[in-house]
Amino acid sequence: MKPIVSLVAAFCLVAFFASAGTPSAETLISGAKAKASAGEKTIFVHFGASWCGWCKRLDAFLERPDIKPVFEKYFVPVRLVVQEDEKNKELENPGAADLFKDYGGPDGLPYSAFLNAKGALIINSKLNGNNIGYPAQPQEIAHFIDMMKKAAPKMAELDLQTVETALKSFKKP
Repeated sequence: MKPIVSLVAAFCLVAFFASAGTPSAETLISGAKAKASAGEKTIFVHFGASWCGWCKRLDAFLERPDIKPVFEKYFVPVRLVVQEDEKNKELENPGAADLFKDYGGPDGLPYSAFLNAKGALIINSKLNGNNIGYPAQPQEIAHFIDMMKKAAPKMAELDLQTVETALKSFKKP
């Protein structure tokens, strides 16, 4: 009996430490709400997965030196991991799958949503019922820019143009 109790205790500890490394979606969104309220910003949530090439492209786009300051001026970015395979399940943010559904998914990755400072959905990345994913095509770019305008109505035209120009410069590998 004692070995079984030890085995169960060890399993529980491993599960606890594995989940402790990945913050919950609720924790990340709560922090974003506080920052958005304090800075009079909107929350930009983007859902992705480690296996998703377009998600990696969006992550890289958001980190570009010409794009990151623009986004951080108007938005509080939050990246949530969903839809991982069993091998990478520990990468998922607990509770992110539920938020993904709440904000209009699942409909492919990457998936984006803009939220007000209280966490209510303003607009998501669905265009005519379909997710635009990474905005690479002209109609997807136009929708993404419209999303930004709706989420941050006071966004400077020059900043919108910076994002639009960068998206239009995308070259397929």
